[in-house]
Amino acid sequence: MFYKPLKSWAGVVIGASLALSAPLAANAQEFINVLTGGTSGVYYPLGVALSEIYAEGIEGSRTQVQSTKASVENLNLLQAGRGEIAFALGDSVKLAWDGDAEAGFTEPLSELRAIAAIYPNYIQIVASAESGIKTLADLSGKRVSVGAPKSGTELNARAILAAAGMSYEDFAQTEYLPYAESAELIKNRQLDATLQSSGLGVAFIKDLAASLDINIVEIPTSVVETVGAPYVPSYIPAGTYSGQDSDVTTAAIGNMLVTHAGVSDETAYQMTKLLFENLDGLKAAHNAAAGITPEGALVGLTIPLHPGAERYYKEAGLM
Repeated sequence: MFYKPLKSWAGVVIGASLALSAPLAANAQEFINVLTGGTSGVYYPLGVALSEIYAEGIEGSRTQVQSTKASVENLNLLQAGRGEIAFALGDSVKLAWDGDAEAGFTEPLSELRAIAAIYPNYIQIVASAESGIKTLADLSGKRVSVGAPKSGTELNARAILAAAGMSYEDFAQTEYLPYAESAELIKNRQLDATLQSSGLGVAFIKDLAASLDINIVEIPTSVVETVGAPYVPSYIPAGTYSGQDSDVTTAAIGNMLVTHAGVSDETAYQMTKLLFENLDGLKAAHNAAAGITPEGALVGLTIPLHPGAERYYKEAGLM
């Protein structure tokens, strides 16, 4: 399978069209905390849009958006009942369900439940042009940021580097920083490159490209195939960022919206239904939402569906 950006990334059509009807049920005093990521990433603007959709569409609800370190923190917060819906990378979700301590999960997170598979993330390695970094091998001896510690991005960095026969020990300096901080250090010539996992057109790379010349570093298909599922080969289309004149081969991995078993069936049903009834609003918040489709919502899920979400998919003819 080869992911094509900003199209239905699932590759499997489960069939039937989405029904956009039925009155919304009341949910008196329902509190919905939306767990996202850093404010310069994709999770955050989509989370803000989703919270507004829920505040308007679920009667009596109060919503809040929480900026976090993304996938790993979000999943641990859900397990603790400190959020109602969260964005997370698919591989992080599986590691959480399994209780992978090395990935940041001290025990299996058995309370997690799926709402939907959404758009894919793209592993994006950006370097200052003056660093001379054009390939993965060129990262050796350089100063590199790999995302916040034990974040979804950092787990991706470990996997990609291992498949390329590399590790953090190959770097002259390794920093564990999220998007915005990594970009600032590259601007200030304190870092040479950063590996980040995000939707296409992410703000921090756009901002960085507007400040100095950059290179988007290719991740060869052979490296992606060595990592294997859930990573698949894809590409960053030419023109995604200023100065990027050609397609850049990379890896893609699916994102998920996740909730927990303590969320009521009715709330999970409404959160799922309103997600797909308001895709235009999500696309207006960030173009990455163009990769969200009803047909792809059940593809690649690694944890059980919430019963409320399952009810929606059955009603929509998707199960």
